[in-house]
Amino acid sequence: MERNPVTDGRPPRLPTLEDVAELAGVSHQTVSRVVNSHPNVSSGTRGKVEAAIAALGYRRNTAARSLVTRRSQTIGVLGSELSQYGPANTLLGVERAARDAGYFVSVAALREVNRDAILDAVRHFLDQSVDGIVVIVPHLETLAALAELPIGVPVVAVGPNGNDSVGGVKVDQRRGAELAVEHLIGQGHVRIGHVAGPQDWIDAVARAEGWRGALVSAGLEADLIIEGDWSAGSGYGIGRRLAAGRRATALFVGNDQMALGVLRALNEAGIKVPGDVSVVGFDDQPEAGYFSPPLTVVRQDFEELGRRCMDMMLTAFDGTGGPRTLVVEPELILRSSTAPPVR
Repeated sequence: MERNPVTDGRPPRLPTLEDVAELAGVSHQTVSRVVNSHPNVSSGTRGKVEAAIAALGYRRNTAARSLVTRRSQTIGVLGSELSQYGPANTLLGVERAARDAGYFVSVAALREVNRDAILDAVRHFLDQSVDGIVVIVPHLETLAALAELPIGVPVVAVGPNGNDSVGGVKVDQRRGAELAVEHLIGQGHVRIGHVAGPQDWIDAVARAEGWRGALVSAGLEADLIIEGDWSAGSGYGIGRRLAAGRRATALFVGNDQMALGVLRALNEAGIKVPGDVSVVGFDDQPEAGYFSPPLTVVRQDFEELGRRCMDMMLTAFDGTGGPRTLVVEPELILRSSTAPPVR
């Protein structure tokens, strides 16, 4: 039986990185690489180290690491509209990626989005000595507010393009809208309306641009757009208006919640989906596959979005530079809410 360097002949104590190295038969530098997810470790060596970590119950000493690195091991996350599916799951993706990288997360949720609220939250994070800040405030004025303050730590904003002072990580919202509209055009639809999100949101503007661009590129009219507020209630109200007008055979809806309201309104009006009108949503929330009918959607990968945020943050910590904008590609998920129009 192999000797346990933590307990054999000594009082129990917390295992150290050196204990893991001794049990695994590797150097402490190799253990450090495994713990910090460094790619330059063979799968066999990584397996031995992970087995030793599990056997000893090793946990990284964050306080000691902070003394060495002079970092707090904390990322500040500034968020707004966190009751909405997109921002909430973006926050979750960032938190998981930060935890995997060995960082804690401190969250500041804005009650309202304005310049003073954004700057106050950033100052709060700086008082906490955070190592970096992720901004999930999907409004057009966000970057302008951040540019006013010499922050002094890396900042990554989710949604907009990056610039010299703020990195940007985003899902290609415009391309997602194009995928939805191109799918409907490919099925033969020529009258495609858009139920848009609030136009002070970065994502809503990009989705509307993608809808419009795809129609114009196909030589089709882009004149049927109605703005909602992301809620199922607003989708329901807009759906009733669209049902009364019967101007479109297909609808691209800015998120799944509004699509749910649209589906109910069309059903109440006796309009069949997809027999009379096809509907595409955006996000792919877990319930979307259980709508009636199951909803065709553009899916956002929030886990990947979180990983890209931390990739950019860690690159900034290392001082290795890199791109100022990282893009996550969306994916079209086909279900039963779309079909060719009835001739």
